[in-house]
Amino acid sequence: METIKMNTVLIALDYNPTDQKIAEVGFSLAKAMNAKIILLHVFLTPVDYSSVAYEPIMGFAGFSNLDAYQQNTEILSKTALDFLDNVKKHLGDSSIETLVKEGEYAETILETANLYKADIIVIGSHSKKWLEKIVMGSTTEKILHDTNIPLLIIPTKKKQ
Repeated sequence: METIKMNTVLIALDYNPTDQKIAEVGFSLAKAMNAKIILLHVFLTPVDYSSVAYEPIMGFAGFSNLDAYQQNTEILSKTALDFLDNVKKHLGDSSIETLVKEGEYAETILETANLYKADIIVIGSHSKKWLEKIVMGSTTEKILHDTNIPLLIIPTKKKQ
């Protein structure tokens, strides 16, 4: 059997406190395969950031004025890049590429994976309650359904 060489690992992060686990697992996988690492954050609209209380993630606490994010996509993109740069520092690898894109989550993650010829996508599954899943859908499920690129899904549900 021939070994498949994986050259590029795309790690999708969404400001959830569990992003540290997703980033670290994806990073370890990429390093074991000697693969290029791309960290990606996708936002749908700036308003998405107004209704959630954010806590520092890997030392990043960039959401001090949420009202500004509702008005300005440029500020949101800059803050998202700062977040990804902070993750890059946390992982200790300056060769990691960072990307911020605006669009529908699953579609944008898949477009980016295809554009950058990712060999695997690393994403978290937050295990939302069944009603939230029905109303909002599941990004992870949509990606799984619509891709032929292998996925590494990191379960991030908090243990009770």
